[in-house]
Amino acid sequence: GDVVIETFGCELPEAFQALMVQDTPPVWINLEYLSAEAYVARSHGLASPVMSGPARGMTKWFFYPGFTPDTGGLLREPDLLARQAAFDRTAWLQALPLDPPIAENERVISLFCYEPTALPDLLQQLSEADKPTRLLVAPGRPQAAVAAAAQALHMPSEGQGQLHISPLPYLSQTAFDQLLWACDLNLVRGEDSLVRALWAGQPFGWHIYPQDDLAHHTKLQAFEAALHMPQDLQQFHAVWNGLETGPLPALSRARLEDWRLWSQQTRLALQCQTDLSSQLLSFVAQKR
Repeated sequence: GDVVIETFGCELPEAFQALMVQDTPPVWINLEYLSAEAYVARSHGLASPVMSGPARGMTKWFFYPGFTPDTGGLLREPDLLARQAAFDRTAWLQALPLDPPIAENERVISLFCYEPTALPDLLQQLSEADKPTRLLVAPGRPQAAVAAAAQALHMPSEGQGQLHISPLPYLSQTAFDQLLWACDLNLVRGEDSLVRALWAGQPFGWHIYPQDDLAHHTKLQAFEAALHMPQDLQQFHAVWNGLETGPLPALSRARLEDWRLWSQQTRLALQCQTDLSSQLLSFVAQKR
């Protein structure tokens, strides 16, 4: 190939590296993890000479996604904003195969998580809220985590009080975007769904991938600082991700509206950056 992209620092097989040096060497990109930490801007675009092995003498280039103009940016399709503007929230929610269907007065929250220790607190809070809530739970680990949390609370699997829990089927990436656009609050996990939640412009909470050495704590705090996250939303993230104990901040209507305004301002700022794919194409063209 003219270009080889090695993702997340996973070493290419030696046999493949040997083929890379037989003809015109390709542009070799090491596409790294998404982070808001300071080293990302320092390392983005730097050369990494290969000093040993079958590809010795070649150069690979660090390419870091990020949230600031001195990084590689975020994935964003050219037609994303137009598709979102044409989206019919009410029709999409009514078309979901749910029993019972979502009522007009229900607040709608999506849940795509690992196993947050604060999940029982969230279910309890929503069941006692002054507004009915429909919790749409992604399949796999999220549904298993909700079942365990409900059991710990002696709560029926479908919820109780003001909370109604609905399991979702697996969704395509397009449908997952539409889910995020349709919900009043999105609780997402990992990196890709975080970016999709940012583009959705709705209030969101991020369950960052937990690491044994607690490196995810630093990563989360860097993200909060880079995007000037409101203090009460930082508090939500601290409890949701196990950095702190205690109750989650109440998900009041006023608080969610404040978070929505911040999300939309953040989306507007991030839209000013060139998207990751376009930056990657430009970077490769320079190196060729």
